[in-house]
Amino acid sequence: MARVMVLDPTATRTDDITSPGPDAGALAGKRIGFRLDNIWRSWDWISELWADKFRAAGARVSFWRCAGRSGEEGERMNRELKAFLETIDVAVVGLANCGSCTGWTIRDAITAANAGLPTTAIATKNFETFAHELAGRGGRSGLRVHVLPYPLNELARDEVMAIGEAHYQGVIETMGAHIAAKEAAE
Repeated sequence: MARVMVLDPTATRTDDITSPGPDAGALAGKRIGFRLDNIWRSWDWISELWADKFRAAGARVSFWRCAGRSGEEGERMNRELKAFLETIDVAVVGLANCGSCTGWTIRDAITAANAGLPTTAIATKNFETFAHELAGRGGRSGLRVHVLPYPLNELARDEVMAIGEAHYQGVIETMGAHIAAKEAAE
């Protein structure tokens, strides 16, 4: 009988960062930035809901929407992303909900984390494993990933908002954030 040797070409990176990076900490006074795209209306709705809650906790919130990622427009998007990251203290990056969207979400989250920002990527359940795999291949296997259910975008707005409400405390925990008792009571 012939003997076969199977080689695994997926070596781990020697420069991998297994730490999730800094915690977001207290939200009051922080500048929280949401990275959006042009595809997932459900992520627009959830990010608006969470932004309102972050504002109620004393944070300032801003949004950056990416568009085309190749050619001249892609170069412009990279410059805009880097400029956006300089204006925030915490990054919330989504939505990993398809193959290429997961790739760009994780790429942008790694860029934010490498800039030293507390960073959380948002993925749907079907793309959770892929998001972690891409983060590891990008040298940030410890990247924080908060997982929302799948399907998400196919749901009605009220259903999506209920999911956003249900996941708010979870995303706070994933971010390593906390809300002061006074802010939580308001």
